[in-house]
Amino acid sequence: MAIVEVTIVPLGTGDTSLSRYVAKCHEILKREEEIKYQLTPMGTIIEGDLDKILSTIRKMHEVPFGEGAKRVSTQIKIDDRRDKETSMERKVKAVESKLK
Repeated sequence: MAIVEVTIVPLGTGDTSLSRYVAKCHEILKREEEIKYQLTPMGTIIEGDLDKILSTIRKMHEVPFGEGAKRVSTQIKIDDRRDKETSMERKVKAVESKLK
C-alpha cells in the first residue's frame, strides 16, 4: 500500500484563493471507494493501491483546467513501503509514541 501526498495548484486564474479548486478535486476523491484520504492545510494525503492513486490524481489534475485555469502545477510525493504494512495512522502514531 502506498501513501501519497499531492498538491494541485491552478495558475492563471486571476485569484489567489484555491479552496474552490481543492473542493472540486475532493469531489473526485469522494467517488473513489478503494482509497483513503486526508485533507491537510498544504495538500492531501492519499492511501491505497499506487496505480489507483495515480489514476485518481490524473483526474484531479484535470479539475482546475475544467474550472478555467490556464496552467496547473501538481506535486506528488510517494511513500511506497513494501517490507511491511503501513498506513497514515501508523506513521503518525510512530512519531507520537516517541514524543512521550
